[in-house]
Amino acid sequence: MESKNQVLLRVENLKKYFPVRRGVLSRVAGHVRAVDDISFEIRGRETLSLVGESGSGKTTTGRTILRLMEPTDGKVDFDGIDVFALESGELRALRRRMQIIFQDPYGSLNPRMTVAAMVGEPLAIHRLVPKKQRRDRIVEILELVGLEAEHMNRYPHEFSGGQRQRIGVARALAVEPELIVADEPVSALDVSIQAQILNLLEDLQDKLGLTYLFIAHDLSVVRHISNEVAVMYLGKIVERAPVDEIFSNPLHPYTVALLSSVPIPDPSARTEHAPLTGDMPSPINPPSGCRFNTRCPRVMQQCREVEPVLEGRPAGHLVACHLYD
Repeated sequence: MESKNQVLLRVENLKKYFPVRRGVLSRVAGHVRAVDDISFEIRGRETLSLVGESGSGKTTTGRTILRLMEPTDGKVDFDGIDVFALESGELRALRRRMQIIFQDPYGSLNPRMTVAAMVGEPLAIHRLVPKKQRRDRIVEILELVGLEAEHMNRYPHEFSGGQRQRIGVARALAVEPELIVADEPVSALDVSIQAQILNLLEDLQDKLGLTYLFIAHDLSVVRHISNEVAVMYLGKIVERAPVDEIFSNPLHPYTVALLSSVPIPDPSARTEHAPLTGDMPSPINPPSGCRFNTRCPRVMQQCREVEPVLEGRPAGHLVACHLYD
């Protein structure tokens, strides 16, 4: 297991483009630039949250890192291993150490399999536990996520949304991973249940020394679980900073707009900035210059012509914005 001060995951210049085909011959007419040259790192036992609107490239980033999708370009280094250079057998072995929790607790579970079968399947595939001891290990994993032994022989339709997501967490934990990509794990749940799952993930991180790439569209969700936050827009990271710095001193106009969109449980409270308006441009033909310039309230001519570089500021803050040139 990595110590807290060591980098466990390093992503360098990652790109994932999807071809757009048109015509009778299905010729490539362009590309959807879902992830367009992003870099970041996560230290062991810490959480980096990737935040942005739907369509910003967050989920594609997570799945490409795990090679559930093949990359267009870039490099992913996991504990000194070049993930994109692995053959299928080597990748299968690495999958023990890198797991994913999916967004939809309803669609991500096989309705024809019992809980015991779903949690036990990775134990059998990776030959982690002898068959005679498998039942005891399944019970241990279920209790770890707040379920009970009596749930083993039930099917997904017999559980609530929160319980189903706990099953998804249990399935990911079965192979004792070090890194978990949590792909919007609470967005499909009621607000009251969201807090329970977030608390569970924090407790598991403390107990098991887990490292998280936490994907979300709601900044308020990531505040208490994150060590660092990276804000994505149209395939690019536009701002990255320690979590307290992001919330106390957001620099990029997009981050400011996202924070202004977070509901405040006080009718008398007013935000200083208007929330985000307008729609995200097409990733097939992104705007020139800064990709946020078509929606930015502080846009300058330079923003329309020159793409800003993600550069360092004080307090570990990185921002890609010409306002700070």
